Amino acid sequence: MDNKQDFTQGSIFGKMIRFMLPILAALILQAMYSAVDLLIVGRFGTTAGVSAVATGSSILNMVTFVLCALATGVTVLMGRYLGEGTPKRIGPLLGNAILFFLLLTVVLSACLLLLARPIAVLMQAPTEALELTVQYIRICGGGLVFVVAYNLISCIFRGMGNSQYPLIFVSIACVVNIVGDLILVAGFGLNVVGAAVATIAAQAVSVVLSLILIRRKPFPFSISRKDLRLGKETKSFLQIGTPLALQDLLTNLTFLALCAFINHLGLDASSGYGVAQKIQSFVMLIPAAIIQCMASFVAQNVGAGKEDRAKKGMLYGMAVGGSIGVVIALLAFFQGDMLASLFTSDPAVIDRAFEFLRGFAPEAIITSILFSFMGYFNGHGKSLFVMIQGLFQSFFIRLPMSYIMSIQPDASLTGIGLAAPTATMVGIALCLWYYRKMQKELNHP
Repeated sequence: MDNKQDFTQGSIFGKMIRFMLPILAALILQAMYSAVDLLIVGRFGTTAGVSAVATGSSILNMVTFVLCALATGVTVLMGRYLGEGTPKRIGPLLGNAILFFLLLTVVLSACLLLLARPIAVLMQAPTEALELTVQYIRICGGGLVFVVAYNLISCIFRGMGNSQYPLIFVSIACVVNIVGDLILVAGFGLNVVGAAVATIAAQAVSVVLSLILIRRKPFPFSISRKDLRLGKETKSFLQIGTPLALQDLLTNLTFLALCAFINHLGLDASSGYGVAQKIQSFVMLIPAAIIQCMASFVAQNVGAGKEDRAKKGMLYGMAVGGSIGVVIALLAFFQGDMLASLFTSDPAVIDRAFEFLRGFAPEAIITSILFSFMGYFNGHGKSLFVMIQGLFQSFFIRLPMSYIMSIQPDASLTGIGLAAPTATMVGIALCLWYYRKMQKELNHP
């Protein structure tokens, strides 16, 4: 391995920061090109279009997050094999992964194309936005193969300790999406259809260019045709990735239920929550970068038998993420209306978005702690516990609290937003218990 990609030696803080910053930059750009759809539709489209993009992108995000969680098994195993000094095992692993995700994408694309309308109805999309929501889901479903390919390629590079290439890929996608939105939505007035086409076109261009770049880069492994099968490596990465994917699926279903609760409150609330969701995606960038960094960092050190180094990495993640989170939380709590005004000029929508952000703001701080724990556990392959704690906090805390708040007379989105940090605190308590249990097992095998 290149020394920069070897996490088993050298400065822990330096190695983590150099690996995490490109991940964070890539996540920022990814959130930007997602937010651009909403921003440009909000400026040049309709309020119904904002609601449709918000609801439709929630569906696409759920599918994407689940597939990325499943691919985490590939990332963790790559890190482990590199830490063990057995890179020859990576070729069969990637061959198995490519075939598996190709088959899965075909099934998911068919589901989104055929079930777009029932999904939109289930999401309680406002009547004015129903047809637009269906259009967005179908277009994104038809281009899902590019979304999956982009994310799988990025997971492979992160497993190698290389976060620079994913940054290049998402930078390309961001530029293409912005240009596409300006041409199709602002220029030709295609509203939601233009935003969806621009999103898929951006992913497609990024995938094609990334494959060209990959062909020119040497790797410490090779993939042959015989590796393109469903074999024992498929079982290995699914054992790690499936619990995480199931957690993300069910957790995102709770977010979709939350979206449906809020859609029921009317078009202003639906659009306001859609705007708040985009701001929320930026708020969560630091925790998201930490968990991706942590899984690769810990996996390599576990493979090399350096448990103390893995634990120190987790603590660094908590310290860095929590410190930055304080600033972000204060901005969301006190200046949320200013942030919302970047996406829409409708005063009613801005007010509703600000309501949600006031309740959600503490999440910016405490999620970095939770995600550092989760990345540490994922790096050890303990994804089953990560799934259990995630489902517990989602189904027993966040979802019930959100529903209760949504049915109050003159329901405020602040109470609904507060459900997220409340659930996260419960998740941290569960992680503390499991961490202590795990340390006893490691010290006394």
